[in-house]
Amino acid sequence: MSARLRAIARETVEIAERGSYRDPDGAEVRLDVQPAIAGTRLYLPEDELPAGAEAGAGAGAEPTIEVTGESSLIAAKRLGGDVAVLVFASARNPGGGFLNGAQAQEESLARGSALYPCLRAAGDFYAHHRATPELTYTDRVIYSPGVPVFRDDKGRLLTEAYPVTFLTSAAPNLAAIRRTQPELAAQVPAVLRRRARASADRARRVGMRGLRQRPRDRGRGLRGGAPGAADGPRGLRRPRPEPGTFHRRFRRWICPRRTVTGWNRFGTTRGRRGSSAPTPA
Repeated sequence: MSARLRAIARETVEIAERGSYRDPDGAEVRLDVQPAIAGTRLYLPEDELPAGAEAGAGAGAEPTIEVTGESSLIAAKRLGGDVAVLVFASARNPGGGFLNGAQAQEESLARGSALYPCLRAAGDFYAHHRATPELTYTDRVIYSPGVPVFRDDKGRLLTEAYPVTFLTSAAPNLAAIRRTQPELAAQVPAVLRRRARASADRARRVGMRGLRQRPRDRGRGLRGGAPGAADGPRGLRRPRPEPGTFHRRFRRWICPRRTVTGWNRFGTTRGRRGSSAPTPA
């Protein structure tokens, strides 16, 4: 684990708790993290969607799908508005290995924003999965609206923060499944399809009109490079949206191709570009 990334994580936690920081020019930048924390919601698989939740702008029509050479957060800043970043993340620990200097998608997002305290506010998500022996986990979704982002792709503090909404779902721990529950490995693609659909349903429920998703990061696959979910060179590919299903519920899908928040340059992550199908990851 990187000592530098651990230090960044500590500073990020302090900034979120304090509600302010000094930008590179020494000017104070103030943050209001509490609305994002207070607005964080845990949606359960059995929660019913209200009538018409799948209706609205873009519902049923072919969306615009873009594969772009930018990070998730840069895409979020560029588009703005009522869109969300879909994160496949640790099922048992808020921020995954964020505090320990881990280098995957969830951890990178947590280092660049106030996502970590929002995830901590959804404690039942983690308590349930810690008590769940099956390592494919469940379709629970954490919705965190308007989370302040205050670092750029090189890890530098910004002169002005901007808000991003996150939808966090549990990534199947494929590495552990192959070691201890190999009978479940073949189910992982279907689990991911179902889980991406659940996230899309919840996004429509709260009025989002677009989703940004991370394709494969560092060649690790199923949840954008998260530890334990690595598919490796012989791993499973991410599931494609099924025709006529969740991908048509939005006006626009953006699939950024760069390592999230650029830690391959700022830290020690060795990011890798690669082709991507327009599929949740």
